[in-house]
Amino acid sequence: MTELSNMNQEQEQVVMTPKGKTANSTIIMIERKLVQKTNDKMHVAGGEHTGIIINKETAVENGDANVPAKLSLVFKVFLINAQTKKHTQESRTLRFWFRPPKNCEDDLCEENQAAVAQDFFRELVTPKEFPRDYVGFIKKIMKLMQHKYSEISKLEVELKILEEPADVPSRPPKPGYCRIDLTDTYSSLLKSVSAEENSLGNVQILTREKVLEIIESAYPNPVTIQDIAKTNNWDEKEVAHHFTDLQSRELVKAMEHGAFTRQQSQDARVTIVKQMPTMASSKQPTIAIITAQYCEKLAVDAMIENKETFVRYTTVGPSTPTSQYSGTRFGESNVYTLGNIGAHRIVCTKLPTVGHTREAMTAAGNTTTRLLGTFQKVDFVFLVGVGGGVPHYTDYNKHVRLGDVVVSCPIKKKSIYLYCENAVVSEKGCQFEIKNYSPNNFCLQDISTQLKVSADQDSATTPPWVKYLNEGLSILSSQKEPDFRAPHADTDKLYMSIGERDLIEVAHPVPQDGSIKRQEGSPRIHLAPVASGRQVVKDDRLRQQFATQVGALAFDCEFDAVIESILGNCKDSFVCIRGISDYKDGTRRKEWQPYASLAAASVMKSIICGMEAPTNV
Repeated sequence: MTELSNMNQEQEQVVMTPKGKTANSTIIMIERKLVQKTNDKMHVAGGEHTGIIINKETAVENGDANVPAKLSLVFKVFLINAQTKKHTQESRTLRFWFRPPKNCEDDLCEENQAAVAQDFFRELVTPKEFPRDYVGFIKKIMKLMQHKYSEISKLEVELKILEEPADVPSRPPKPGYCRIDLTDTYSSLLKSVSAEENSLGNVQILTREKVLEIIESAYPNPVTIQDIAKTNNWDEKEVAHHFTDLQSRELVKAMEHGAFTRQQSQDARVTIVKQMPTMASSKQPTIAIITAQYCEKLAVDAMIENKETFVRYTTVGPSTPTSQYSGTRFGESNVYTLGNIGAHRIVCTKLPTVGHTREAMTAAGNTTTRLLGTFQKVDFVFLVGVGGGVPHYTDYNKHVRLGDVVVSCPIKKKSIYLYCENAVVSEKGCQFEIKNYSPNNFCLQDISTQLKVSADQDSATTPPWVKYLNEGLSILSSQKEPDFRAPHADTDKLYMSIGERDLIEVAHPVPQDGSIKRQEGSPRIHLAPVASGRQVVKDDRLRQQFATQVGALAFDCEFDAVIESILGNCKDSFVCIRGISDYKDGTRRKEWQPYASLAAASVMKSIICGMEAPTNV
């Protein structure tokens, strides 16, 4: 933060002035002013609050009233009346004005302003000191203005009781929650954790959808009823019932030794092989595409022409011990879909059972090594699928939303992928142990940059990935499950953690003057590193700090072992493409995963079609 001059520090005050009040709203202005004279209409604070002045009467608009705010931020809190026990929801809006920039370009200054506003908001709602009452909320804003954030010249606060019924948090208040009478002050009952958060760490409930999810995760490795039941402590007969249901829906098919696997769509040419057949040099793929989830594989396959799929099962019999339902009982199975995208020959595979365990990622690395060993003419590798976006609560241009796509490109360093091995938190801050990954050749990143620049400069022209996305939707419309259409925009909720499992809902930032507005139905491309790491992903504050430090705009489910295999096999060009399905690591919001996968696959096809045609055929 920049420092004020000694003169300003002596004369400048932080002044709060009521601006307007109705039956359900209040507007307050907090600004820096050089106050030369006070009167009985002002309350001049003393002691530790010296430098703060509160006007007792509503302000008369001054000359800068028509200057619009540079940035605004909206969030919601829950209120409860201690007498009536009725819940209401209040919208709180912060509008920011900043001091004139000094000796910097306008674009850079606007970027700094957004960062200052976001830092201010994060400190305002910091978990240990979150103001749970109305007076404390306003007081903390004034103290932050007084002692820090000197770039902010004025801040308008609007508090508005919403008329629509409030969705009351379903979980009971924790010990220490205080239900305060609204006639005295305000109290926040923060919005309950979303459905996917509630399920973390709890016993999995047996459903048909959950059984199908496990089968799809393990694919192409087969699974057995016994393995699934034992691993999840489920009743074997109930699991068998769901398998029968899935078979009747033609979603699962039986194999030998009592195993089952996911049944692919009817139009796919699937051949079961013991080993991959020899193919002519002209048929050898030069591009490999790696996916981890079943919906990701379907999305990529929808981009491929003249495709045929080979599945290699290495069945070794039911007596082989198994440690999960990952199909290890049946060896290391592989699925390879070959075909064409534009002028290029490609191969696409799916990793079995990706998760937050090093064993799973080691297996994924081994699968990648087999892929690159089988198809030795591959020069380019794409990691395509879902990820978690890093939101920016105040900057519309930087904000990543569900359905957007992040392409791994270097920003602060040359790294395009960063894995956090460990985070050490101390009084001095947080130290991250980081593994950095980058390709030797950035040609795929260069094409991605050209695509984004072209789309941003010509908003009247439909970007190529939108065409490919719509074509993919048409192809996948006959798919029984899942549904690849975009979920309703209202389901894209943005939350900020303020401690333990407490969240506040924050409105998505709105475009300001000069912002490149989103085209309806068009995912926005973001160019930035992709990050991962269990410790930072599970902690909101660590994740945000890590993302800020390395410049990441997306997190995924730990693909460092896959990338190490790519580099170990001397592949000089690779890129991660992540369609955003949640604001964690892509694994939490199931309803957004199919569409986000298709958005990522569409951007992938745009990049491949922008590549030079191969010359080694």
